[in-house]
Amino acid sequence: MDDYKIWIKRAYNSLALAKVEKTDEICYEDLCYNAQQAVEKGLKALLIYHGENISRSLKTHDLFVLLKNLEQYVEVPDDMIDAAILTEYATGTRYPGDYEEVDELSYQDAIKAAEYSLEWISKHL
Repeated sequence: MDDYKIWIKRAYNSLALAKVEKTDEICYEDLCYNAQQAVEKGLKALLIYHGENISRSLKTHDLFVLLKNLEQYVEVPDDMIDAAILTEYATGTRYPGDYEEVDELSYQDAIKAAEYSLEWISKHL
């Protein structure tokens, strides 16, 4: 469970799920959730790579918290901090609730942020 290679593989799996073709049966919210999961798993892979154990600090969906933990190992660029806005898709839109529906433009932004994040993460593994 603490092998970073397994985590990065699952991160790319989540990104692939985020990119499935949108149909009437698929919500942008769910695709964005998978984009967030890609980044979360990727950040956890990088933390594990640097010797972190799966612990309470890694059992979070908050990308800001994960990035803060990474600052002790690597310099985190502003673009990664910008990508942390995907955190809202981890819980805020995962279930039906009181939020604005995600549109195509927001979905495209989420995909770009996830792709950038995984590219950055992979360079540091």
